[in-house]
Parts: sequence; structure tokens; C-alpha cells
Amino acid sequence: MDEIFTTYITKPDIRQPLFSQYSDGIRVKREGWLSQWGSKDLADKGYATVDILKNYYGSSVYLDAAVKVAGIPKSYPGTALRRGASGDAVRTIQTQLNAISNNYPAIPKQAADGTFGAGTEAAVIKFQEIFNLAADGVVGLGTWYKISEIYVAVERLAAQ
Repeated sequence: MDEIFTTYITKPDIRQPLFSQYSDGIRVKREGWLSQWGSKDLADKGYATVDILKNYYGSSVYLDAAVKVAGIPKSYPGTALRRGASGDAVRTIQTQLNAISNNYPAIPKQAADGTFGAGTEAAVIKFQEIFNLAADGVVGLGTWYKISEIYVAVERLAAQ
């Protein structure tokens, strides 16, 4: 997930990600919509990801990557955080995990001291398990933004 988290579909003539819609192709069928089984059939025929998207959205679509994901309290620091890391980004994760643990008590609280030790690693692993992420104890891009998303929800920071 970390590798594709910021990837989006776009076209040369638009400034934002393309709004794409999907149907499973069995229970729900929509003419012209990206279809789960239709895209699988194209992949089985050797189509690359972008070629499958072009089949549905036109020949000018391409994949791009966002430099920064907005709307969340702090942006990803640019490198994965793991045991041994230290600094403000670690303190941010510790603070957010402690707040999340008020709603998800299985996540152990740890000192928000900016040092990524065993306690922080245990809290990250439990968070990853609860939210169906790879439970490796590393705060990569996907885990960072999932922690931020849940933090915003439990702290009710987003507009209602």
C-alpha cells in the first residue's frame, strides 16, 4: 500500500484526480464503468494497469503521484519510522496513537517522548492489526495516513 498510496488517475486537461467509478460487473453493472471482472480479463490478456484504465477512461489518462496529501494534521515526514527513530515525527505518531487508544484500548499507551522504542513499536503493531495493515511495526506512508485518519476521527477534528 505504501508504494501506491499517493497514486491517482488523471488526464492532461484536468488539475485534480479523475473521479473514477467501479462496479463488480456481476451484482452491479454500469456501462463504461471500470469493472472488477472486466479489468481482470484484460489483465489476463497481458494489459498493464494503465492500459486497463485507458480502456475505460480514454487514451489520455495516466497515473500520477501526489507530492503531499492534504487535509490531515501533519504530512508524512518522507521516511518510514521504525524502532530507533527519534524526533518530532515520532512524537506526533506517539501522541496520535495515545489519543486513538482512548477509543481502541487494545493499543498500548506509550510515552510521547519522540523516541521510537519497544512501546511505540508495540502500539504501532496493535494499530496495524486492528486496521488490517501489514503488522510490521513500521510507520510507512500508508500507516502514517491511517493513523492520521483515525486520529482526526476520534478527536473530531474534521468538519462535521
